[in-house]
Formats: sequence, C-alpha cells, structure tokens
Amino acid sequence: MAEHVEAVAPREIDSEDAKIVTLARSARARTGAAEGAAVRDTDGRTYAATTVALPSLRLTALQAAVAAAVSSGAEGLEAAAVVTDADSVDTASIAAAHDLTATAPILRANARGDVLGITT
Repeated sequence: MAEHVEAVAPREIDSEDAKIVTLARSARARTGAAEGAAVRDTDGRTYAATTVALPSLRLTALQAAVAAAVSSGAEGLEAAAVVTDADSVDTASIAAAHDLTATAPILRANARGDVLGITT
C-alpha cells in the first residue's frame, strides 16, 4: 500500500476546491454528523455525504461520498474534502478515494472551513 502524506495546507485553495469544502461543511451541519465530505469527479460533478452510522451499515463520510459518485458513474476523482474534528483523515476514507484515483488530493478542513491539511 502506498504511503499517504498530509501536507500543510496552502494559504488559499482554488475556487473548485473551496466549493467541495463548502459542500462538505453544509452536509455535516445539516445532519449534525461527525463528518461531512464531498468529492469532485473527473467530469466536474460533485457529490456530498455524511457519516453513516446505522446498526447494519457504517461508512465514513468520504466513503459515502465516493459511493455516491461511483453509483452515478464516476470513473475518477479530481479532489475530495472532509470536514472533521479529527487530526487526520482515517485510512479507510483515504483508501476509498484513492481506489478511484490514487493521486486525488484529499483536503481536511475544520467546521469553519479552514483547510488544515491535504493528503496526497
């Protein structure tokens, strides 16, 4: 398995990445979930989701967003964003995004939308 590195976030992110951070924040705020996530596929379409914690189904927010993208026909990802209180994006979430595109950057943001790190 390839090693994943989280880099210090740039001072500014481009408008397309800011959009997926906003979508992830909105999804999390709307449901009160532990995490919110959004992905942008290689066609520019976006998908947002939150943590799924049912007795019979458990998905991280990013796994759920990747599942939504795949079920809609996405063949790859340009980028992903996770809004979380955690200090890092968990390995299962990273693996789900990188199953589609191994080089897709994953932005980790706090509830205010500040990007705190980028996993590559």
